[in-house]
This record gives sequence, structure tokens and C-alpha cells, in this order.
Amino acid sequence: RFSVPGVTLISPPPHHDIYSIEDLAQLIFDLKQVNPTALISVKLVSEPGVGTIATGVAKAYADLITISGYDGGTGASPLTSVKYAGSPFELGLSETQQALVENGLRHKVRVQTDGGLKTGLDVIKAAILGAESFGFGTGPMVALGCKYLRICHLNNCATGVATQDDKLRSDHFIGLPEMVMNYFKFVAQEVREIMASMGVRKFDELIGRTELLEVLDGYTAKQNKLDLSPILAKPVAGEHTRLFCSETTNAPLDKGVLNAKMLKDAKEAVVKGCGINLSYPIRNTDRSVGALLSGEIAKHYGNHDMEEMPITVTFKGTAGQSFGVWNAGGLNMYIEGDANDYVGKGMTGGKLVIYPPRKSEFNAHESAIMGNTCLYGATGGKLFAAGRAGERFGVRNSGAIAVVEGVGDNGCEYMTGGIVAVLGPVGINFGAGMTGGFAYLYDEQGDLNSRVNQELVEVLDIDDKVILAEHLRGLINQHYEETGSQFSLDLLHDFANTMKRFKLVKPKTSDVKNLLGHISRSSAELRIQAQ
Repeated sequence: RFSVPGVTLISPPPHHDIYSIEDLAQLIFDLKQVNPTALISVKLVSEPGVGTIATGVAKAYADLITISGYDGGTGASPLTSVKYAGSPFELGLSETQQALVENGLRHKVRVQTDGGLKTGLDVIKAAILGAESFGFGTGPMVALGCKYLRICHLNNCATGVATQDDKLRSDHFIGLPEMVMNYFKFVAQEVREIMASMGVRKFDELIGRTELLEVLDGYTAKQNKLDLSPILAKPVAGEHTRLFCSETTNAPLDKGVLNAKMLKDAKEAVVKGCGINLSYPIRNTDRSVGALLSGEIAKHYGNHDMEEMPITVTFKGTAGQSFGVWNAGGLNMYIEGDANDYVGKGMTGGKLVIYPPRKSEFNAHESAIMGNTCLYGATGGKLFAAGRAGERFGVRNSGAIAVVEGVGDNGCEYMTGGIVAVLGPVGINFGAGMTGGFAYLYDEQGDLNSRVNQELVEVLDIDDKVILAEHLRGLINQHYEETGSQFSLDLLHDFANTMKRFKLVKPKTSDVKNLLGHISRSSAELRIQAQ
């Protein structure tokens, strides 16, 4: 998260970019665009109804589905989660296997399971119930010396396994790679021995073969009343499916035509490391635009080596979901039009600029120009938008710089770094869980205090902070230069007065004097830094 010592890091329980199966499908598509060779895995908690969810995940073009049982889990988990979350992996795994086979999807996805697997017998049982990949966590940790103290999140693990304290590591950690290798060697050996005793030659012959399991008598009267037949029910594979995965990847129907064309046109420039200017029309069916090209840039140069001679792409129209997702340094993209949700999600560098059509007659400052959850999880780069953004703008921003002309509810939630300047209205609950970075907010109506969640942040005036005021002026000036925004120009013309309406929102733990690194620079230098 590019954080620094002393900044509290909050891991939000929900994924704020996923509120439906369609959102999950979009995320999977985003990931497959930035790295077409990657296999995308989705982890689901074993619980009643997980088969239906797994079917939806397969239709969302995931390559692997992990069914996670209630056993096992990180030692940092809350006790309530350890004791009450989920069900045994056997229940969720059998339901998932049956649902995928019955819907003709089993051959497209690889089913994994984890949660309490320790022995070769566990692997055999899981395979018979439908799994072909197996996750081990606790077993290898114990092999390395873990004593199950459940203080993994406190950085004082007595065995030196789950800590970053050099002294604890050097004094107490006794683990070696060979220990884990031996553990898995014996697990595999037990699997081979059991397969041999059953007369099974290939592992694929085990998967989904529930007739190889038999129900034992229980030890108690209650156990004898259990009906395990639903778990052992064997679905019948149709003509076009199997009981196990037979395809290398679950390829999406959308081939990303515009992305492919961009990569073809810019491939030579990427290889040579030189800039190029491109332009295309864009429609709302063009999703994850720029991801494929960003992935190619990152493959050759990482995130920085093309920034001096960037590839510049100009679009005209309405962009679909995830415009500029995972945007890499060295790729600058401009839209004359507007964009849907997830603009700049996960961006690491480069620049994204969105402005309304030059001949438009509506007031851009009062209009939405991009959707919800923009700049989600960004770690770098710049975003300028001559209009308003939707809800959850800048959630988990860790380093990007953005200037927009309004945001919806829950802006900059869980933000740990970066700078956001909002030149317009702000929705409620701004800055909830914000522990790093800072924001400039335009308080035209004088009600900003009621819209900011001040549990972890504070709202300050900036008219008495010359350094920050000059930094803000530089951001607004660059916003005008990039977008041609009339509203930002009006702010600059009367900055001595409009500056008084701006507020600084920063974490209570951050020193206002250190927000920009140091304070011994001139106003001109600060304006240049902002640009």
C-alpha cells in the first residue's frame, strides 16, 4: 500500500468494487485484459447455496474456484470468524461439484478446496467430492515451527514465523524450505499409496467419483441419524461436460477488440520505448480500455521507464466500465466525452483525463462525467475530470493524485496515500477510515463538517497555510490545462477569495507541516510539484 511507519492500515471487510456477480465478472475481465495468460481464481466460503454462487462465478469466466472450509484460516482472524464462519469444505465442495456438472460448466473451471487439509487422506476425500487442487496453510506453517499462538497480527510471534521483527526471526525461527518440501513429499506419498490400494492409476479418475466413498456408522445416536446421501450424490456429466476440468482457460466472450487494436498499433513503440500518439472512437461496450497496453508496458519496463516518452491515446465518445484500469506509467489517455464506473481502478502511473465535448453547451461542473468506484485502490498516476464523479471515489487510494469537480457518498474511504482535490459538492461520509494522504474540498455551501466522517480525520482551513494554498493552486492550474474546465479557470481568477472556501481534510495523526514532505520550498516550486 506504499504506506509509511505510523500509518494505521485498515483492511475493509467488503470489496467495495464488487456488489453483484456482474461486478465480479468485470473484475475478472479487467484482470484477464492486463495479463491474458493469467488464470483468475475466485475464493468462496463453504456454506449452503455456494453451488449457485459458484455457477455464477463460472459464468463470469473465472478459471479457478476455491471452496474454503470453516476449518483452518489465518491466526489473525477474529474468534467469531474462527468459530462460526462457514461450514465444512466437504459440504460446499459436493454442492459446487453437483451444480457445475448439472449446468454444463464443470469442464471450464478448475475446482480447488482448502480449510483444514492436513493429510493425504484429506486430499483423496476432497478429490472424490470434486476438487482437483488443494490448499494447505496450517500444515506447512506448523512444519516451519508455528505453535498456533494466534497472534499473527501483533508482530510478536514467539516462533518468528509470522513477524517482521528481525530479532524474533533470528532468535526463534527454525524453519527451512526442506521442512515444507518433506511435508508435501509425505502427503503426496500417502496419496499415491491410497490410490494404489483403490486401484486408481490417474488422479483424474478420482475426481467426482463419489461411489468410492462409503458412510461409516456413527458413534452416537445423533450421528446415526445424519443423512449424507446429498453429499455422495453423483451428478451425471452430459455430452459436453465432464466431472473435472478439461480446458486450459475459461475464455470470456468479449475479446476486447479495441484493446487488441491499441496493442497492435502501439506494440512497436512499446518495444522501442518511444512515444506515439493514437486516437480512436470509443463506445460504452469497450471495457477495460488501456489494460492490455498497460500490461505490455509493464512487461517490458515496469512502471517508470516509459514516463519520459509516453504513449498518448485520445478517445472520443463514451467509455465502458474500467477505463484506464491498472494504468501503467508511460500511458496517458484522454477522453472527450464521459466514462462509466471504475475509471482508473488500480492505476499505478500515467495520466487519465476526461472532459466533455468541446462544443457542449451544458454546465460540465454540475454534470456527472464518470461513474462509481473510480480510482479504487490506485497507487500512483494522475486523474483529471472536468465534471463530477459518483460514489466511493478514491476508496483505498494509496498514491494517486486526482482533481474532480464533485464526488458522491463515501469518498476517499480507507485512503492511505495520495492527494484528492474536489472542486465541487461532496457526498456524506467522506474520509471514513482514511489514515493517509489528504484532500482539498471546496466548501461552497458551508456544510462540509456534516459531510465528513471525522472519526479519524479533521477538517482545517487552508487560507492561513500559504504552502498548501499554493500547492492547491498548482493542482487547479494543471486541471485547467488538461481539461479546459471553465470552472477551474474561474477559481484561479479569483483564487484569493475562493481559497477561503477550500478546506483541508487530513488524518488526525498526520502533521500538517509534513503533508508535502518539507516546507522549505518557494511557492513556485510547490506549483511545479503539483504539476
